[in-house]
Amino acid sequence: MAQSLDADRFADHLRRAGTRLSPLYTISGDEPLLVTEAMDALRAAARAAGYTERTSMVMDARSDWSAVVAATQTVSLFGDRRLLELKIPTGKPGKAGGDTLARLAEQAEGGADPDTIIAIGLPRLDKATRESRWMTALARGIMVDIPSIERARLPAWIGERLARQNQRADAATLQWMADKVEGNLLAAHQEIQKLGLLYPEGALEAEAVERAVLNVARYDVFGLRDAMLAGDVARTVRMLDGLRAEGEALPLVLWAVGEEIRILARVAQARASGQDSGAVMRRLRIFGAHERLALQALSRVPARAWPAAVQHAHEVDRIIKGLSVPGRLSDPWEEMTRLALRVAAAGRRDA
Repeated sequence: MAQSLDADRFADHLRRAGTRLSPLYTISGDEPLLVTEAMDALRAAARAAGYTERTSMVMDARSDWSAVVAATQTVSLFGDRRLLELKIPTGKPGKAGGDTLARLAEQAEGGADPDTIIAIGLPRLDKATRESRWMTALARGIMVDIPSIERARLPAWIGERLARQNQRADAATLQWMADKVEGNLLAAHQEIQKLGLLYPEGALEAEAVERAVLNVARYDVFGLRDAMLAGDVARTVRMLDGLRAEGEALPLVLWAVGEEIRILARVAQARASGQDSGAVMRRLRIFGAHERLALQALSRVPARAWPAAVQHAHEVDRIIKGLSVPGRLSDPWEEMTRLALRVAAAGRRDA
């Protein structure tokens, strides 16, 4: 029964399963929209397969998990097959919750209740949680991992969603839409649906899209960090402008940029001395997509340039505190932009 699926393979699984659905599904991911859509698809498949009764519970470490056990043991008045949804927004069920989940997984694997499907919704989990006893038990069922939509993938994702409603837009318009809804996938979904209501099927005019789509981008400091590391100058400036317009606390922005610069300065120094940069990054807890972006920045920015960037971050901190720094701008946001561009624009021929 154990399977690990992405969103597309999960959709194929539901189509092929028909009435022979698995007794246990675990759906996890950081994008609420995509997790909700996966849950909706499972509900529809369960309903079509005759699981007409549905119970939904939101749980965490402080919840009464005996209620979950009771729900699985309660016999339906009309003998209906049922879908039991357990949503754990924190991803931390606690000891009682973990024990209950492990027991439910064992019962599902053993076919103790063939008239019940259990669906568990979780956020993306860290490594320690993925290796916990209860997650290992849940892995005996169908595991559905919903990946986030990265910025580079967003225009194509918008295009795919438009195609579902028989609409299309050119590449420039898709990029423009991605800029407007960046970091807010639910808002992107809503804007796409709006276009379906406002305009007929077929090609969308760029001007019509611009009139309809709101600027719903939600800028965040980690998105800024990623844009800076990727060397995306335009996006770095745009995100800084967005953070400033939204009233984000500048010390938080400096922390995200300055801490990244300090970490990469350490990695660059280690590389220069012949150390294994991969091992250094693991010690500094740089993994996955973050590691790939960090390596891009390290390949662009010379090792000798990092100490000056660290000093620049200290000087921005002084400006934020109202102190004057010779040779630096008095506006801390403007100087913050100059600091971020030291990394983002490094190595560019037009820089």
